[in-house]
Amino acid sequence: MIDSDIYKLDKITDLNVSRETLKELEDYSRAVILKNKDINLISKSTEKSIKHRHIEDSAQTIEFIDKNDIKICTDIGSGAGLPGIVLGILMKPKKSVFKVVFYEKSHHKSIFIRDMTKKFNLDSEIRQKNIFNEKNLNTDVIISRAFKPLPIIFQIAQNNFKNFKYIILFLGKSGKKILDDAHKSWTFDYEEKKSSTNQESIIVKISNLRKKNV
Repeated sequence: MIDSDIYKLDKITDLNVSRETLKELEDYSRAVILKNKDINLISKSTEKSIKHRHIEDSAQTIEFIDKNDIKICTDIGSGAGLPGIVLGILMKPKKSVFKVVFYEKSHHKSIFIRDMTKKFNLDSEIRQKNIFNEKNLNTDVIISRAFKPLPIIFQIAQNNFKNFKYIILFLGKSGKKILDDAHKSWTFDYEEKKSSTNQESIIVKISNLRKKNV
């Protein structure tokens, strides 16, 4: 039996959300854990800490997302729908126009994401495709959580997207070094915020990305 306390999302860090939104996040958490019995959506060891490790971790990107120039967010390597479904739920009462596009090549995970977007009535599109094979994509934001290292995400942004404004990434304790190393081959601007779920991690919003001529 699953301890119902793990679904009680009484607080989403630094966010003021409605009871309805909290309920939807609770329902999503429950669905992830139940489905995790059948397919590997999240690590089994993080099920009891799903609120902190996955929901709050995803939700903390909202300050980079809740902007007037962002209407489409593309979540690549979505897995369980993190962070895209969390952001979709949080943004639903905030903006009338906010769409999340999910790229997840796994058949079973794509079905789970589709079920969740229908359940929570999210404006979304689920593409069961390999992002590396896609071309000329358009979005406002590319977001990725635990998918590929930063250099590969940059290559995807350059090679597979025709237009995008920002890239939002979760970086671990070596995040600053990763950004410094990336500047050797790329020019870009970035904003950062300290992760509220891991003191050693940062969230970055990258703009004006261009490959250097070397």
